[in-house]
This record gives sequence, structure tokens and C-alpha cells, in this order.
Amino acid sequence: MSTNLRILVVESDQNRVRDIVDALGAAGWRDVKALANVAGLQRTVSEFQPDIVLIDLANPDRDTLEHISYVTQTEKRAVALFVDQTDDALTQAALNAGVSAYVVDGLQMNRIKPVLETAIARFKIMRQMQSELDAAKQALEDRKTIDRAKGILMRQRGLSEDDAYKLMRKAAMDQGRKVIEVAQALVTAADLLS
Repeated sequence: MSTNLRILVVESDQNRVRDIVDALGAAGWRDVKALANVAGLQRTVSEFQPDIVLIDLANPDRDTLEHISYVTQTEKRAVALFVDQTDDALTQAALNAGVSAYVVDGLQMNRIKPVLETAIARFKIMRQMQSELDAAKQALEDRKTIDRAKGILMRQRGLSEDDAYKLMRKAAMDQGRKVIEVAQALVTAADLLS
């Protein structure tokens, strides 16, 4: 695991912050910033650009989870949340907010390194899966657009499906564009004319 990580620690107790920063330093992570209140999380994340956010709370509440959700959804980074106690609803809400690691029974200094490494690995896996899902969704949408464009050409020009695709592919090559771009233009033009 890289020691070049930027870590933001959210903890209100300054003695605890010192212990956490010391434990992170012992693990090789020195680029650490502390934040006393979760209310400043959005601004601090935007300014500091941490790779991971470590939050230590006794009892997280809905407001805290909203701040965490912003960090994970808009800023796309790993979050490790350490809590002293929880319930099923809160655990589910934390996972829905995008928390990469949710550790009950509080933050113990000897567990910081393995938990953060796990949180980062899980975050990378989830980000890769999301990227693949987004690519699959886009490919499906592109396929639908191409099929619709082929249908337009088949009706208007009396072409077979294969010939309609060949015509779009030739137009794309002649214009230095992608087939999907030609298909989108064809569909847009057809929508304007109908």
C-alpha cells in the first residue's frame, strides 16, 4: 500500500487526533490533516483532496451520513467510519452513503492500517465495478441508438439491416466519426422531421 496517501481525519477530541496521527505515521502515512467537525467536511475535502477520509464517531447521525454521502458521491473517495455503537438501520444507511469500511467498537490504533488498506481496496473494487457498469449501460444505449438508426435507414431506403449498418459505417469512416455519432445524428434528424 502506498505511503503517499493523503488522509483526512475527522475527530473532535484533540488527544485522540494526536493518537490517530501518530498511528498513521507509524504505518508510514504522513500527509494527514485533521478536522474537528464533520460540518466542514465538504469544504475541507474539496481543498485538501484526500485519498481517504477517516471518521471516528461515538454515534453517527443522519446529518453525518449526509456529509459522508456527499464526499463519496461527488468527490469519489474512500471513507472509513469508526463507530462505538450502531444498529441495523444505521449500518445500512452508512453503507448506502458509500462508506468503504464501517467498523463498530470504535477506533483502535493497532487496527488503523489494515482497516484503511481494506477500505481503499474495497473502494477501488467498487469504483471499477461502477465504471464497468457505466460502460455496459452506455454500450446498451449506443446499441439501441444504432438499432434505431438502422431501422430508419431500412424504412426510408428499403435496405436490409446489414446494408443499413454498412451505410452508417461507411458514412462514419468518410467523415472521420464513430458509428454511434452518425447514428445519433440520423436519429436526431429523423426526430426533427417527424
